[in-house]
Amino acid sequence: MHASHPLDLGPLYLGIDTGGTYTDAVLWSEAHGPQGKVLAKAKSLTTRHDLAVGISGAVDAVLDKAGVSPAAIKLVSMSTTLATNALVESQGGRVALVMVGFSEADLARDGLKTALGTDPLVLCEGGHDVHGNARALDLAALAATLPELQKSVSGFAVCAYFATRNPAHEIAARDLIREVTGMPVTTSHELSAKLGGPRRALTTLLNARLISMIDRLVAATEGFLDKRKVYAPLMVVRGDGALVSAQFARQRPIETILSGPAASLVGARHMTGLDNAVVSDIGGTTTDVAVLDHGRPRLDPEGATVGGFRTMVEAVAMRTFGLGGDSEVSLEEGGLKPKMSLGPRRLVPLALAGMVHGEAVTVELERQLRAPNPGRMDGRFAVRTGVPEQLAAGLTAPEAKLYDMITAVPQPIDRLLTSNAQNATLNRLVSRGLVHVCGFTPSDAAHVLGRQANWDEAAARLGAELFARKRDGRGQPIAPTPEALSERVLVTLTRLSAEVILETAFAEDGLDGAATVAHALVQRAVDAHPGIARFTVALDRPVIGLGASAPLHYAGLPQLVGNECVVPEDTDVANALGAVVGQVRVTAEARVSQPKEGLFRVAVGELLRDFTDEDAAMALAEAEARAIVAARARDAGTDAAEIEVSVDLKVSTVESQRMFIEAHVLATASGRPRIAV
Repeated sequence: MHASHPLDLGPLYLGIDTGGTYTDAVLWSEAHGPQGKVLAKAKSLTTRHDLAVGISGAVDAVLDKAGVSPAAIKLVSMSTTLATNALVESQGGRVALVMVGFSEADLARDGLKTALGTDPLVLCEGGHDVHGNARALDLAALAATLPELQKSVSGFAVCAYFATRNPAHEIAARDLIREVTGMPVTTSHELSAKLGGPRRALTTLLNARLISMIDRLVAATEGFLDKRKVYAPLMVVRGDGALVSAQFARQRPIETILSGPAASLVGARHMTGLDNAVVSDIGGTTTDVAVLDHGRPRLDPEGATVGGFRTMVEAVAMRTFGLGGDSEVSLEEGGLKPKMSLGPRRLVPLALAGMVHGEAVTVELERQLRAPNPGRMDGRFAVRTGVPEQLAAGLTAPEAKLYDMITAVPQPIDRLLTSNAQNATLNRLVSRGLVHVCGFTPSDAAHVLGRQANWDEAAARLGAELFARKRDGRGQPIAPTPEALSERVLVTLTRLSAEVILETAFAEDGLDGAATVAHALVQRAVDAHPGIARFTVALDRPVIGLGASAPLHYAGLPQLVGNECVVPEDTDVANALGAVVGQVRVTAEARVSQPKEGLFRVAVGELLRDFTDEDAAMALAEAEARAIVAARARDAGTDAAEIEVSVDLKVSTVESQRMFIEAHVLATASGRPRIAV
């Protein structure tokens, strides 16, 4: 994949995806038709202690493969799951929340009290009503606490009552904080124009916590690019799939939650050219399913939910299922013909454990095979995850005893555990992230059948032989050969993939009981005797399969979902590619209300103005929204934005007279990011 004449390739674009486990990089050129061309791609382990190490590992590899000079890169764009992971794991800086016009009782709404935890809270008098009329503002409590707060927090979050209708009191609090402390301040009106004070406060609080984390990611990337003499603009993918400049993302890091999945959707559309599709991304642990409509991901109308908190951030409507190539394979207990199930727990595949640990795994599997009867724990091992010892603090006596017996080399569970109670203890160690369980997975089945060959096939085959010996309710082996068992596992994974895809489609259509209906329909489709009542179902759009294992597991999908399944050539780096081919898209909103008859109030940005003429008020609202969105587009990284304006006008008719109620003006600017010249 070497390029002997890089100058003939046109501008080169570098895409990076920093995930929880791997950092992906892709080098892309647009000089090869409408889809462009992936010149090189690479993966490197994400290095949490120093993100630049993982980034450099992936980027250096793609530059070497493509044989191009770093100076030829004209744009760098990245997606990340770090913000999402931080919220899920309750990480982030200590932040002071300043609420103006609210009471302590408001903390009970929308999970705000839980999210705040032990971080400091400052309540001040003030705020506005629904029309933007001010109450008396008193910031004395804030002024008194600022000298002490600046010693113990990394930033401030400010939310005022009805600040979306008049942000004056948030601005006053922000200016006071900056004047006294010089520290970062996030105000709620900058993040959302939606009503709902407590949830807006929650969104603002989480944003303030994430600023230092995204700062580190951007700084690590910029530092690496500078060392490699890559002097190109750096962009970041938002949770709705749009690109924004790194500086823009630093101020609004909350908007990067679900950045990785959003980038995958953008990459899926780019690689296939499909505007309408169901996108299913299968990994080792989970399958993520979302819907593309008219070339853009469907967004969650209620705002993204991450770590149990519902925010006001627009992000892709993504459904995640515990189903992947490394899912646990198990059988239901006690059935005459026991059903096979996969997940939701992830196991370390035996093939991977065998590759890393060799005879420590295969010798024990052979021992278990020599036993005259199958055992319940056959083919199962426990191994330490390698986390720092301090994370094992606080274990109970039984947990500590078992943990001491488990080492960095896999231990066979049939010799490790002596009672069922110890099995529960082991599961607690797994849930704390201290121990991995190794066992038979779909990845092993693929190795047995020769459809995957990157790990140890011998360990996988031994595991399949052990699993095939398990007995059904009649005392017969559940499969005659390792190959037959492995085929059944892969068929089950494809069937369950169809179920989660259909479940997502039914849920998007607003149908109740989506999971039950999806299961029944797919079961009828694969059943040799479908019954008296016959059902058929078909998606109205194709499926795009993403993930390194998608070509294997999605080959049998079309007959189950009633439409084709498209698996792009570069499906394994869809997120990194999506990061680099997306567009900048930002919005600005204006509202026109009528506080009293004959008075039209325009609220847009930090402007509040009254008119006695409706047309004049509407004209100003649209002009200001256009001007604000044009400035935001420049800040977000594009010099060639197209602006569209939509107006939602609410009126009523009383005794044949038209009555103005409210108008909502939405200006949207979109365009390709600027590149280095």
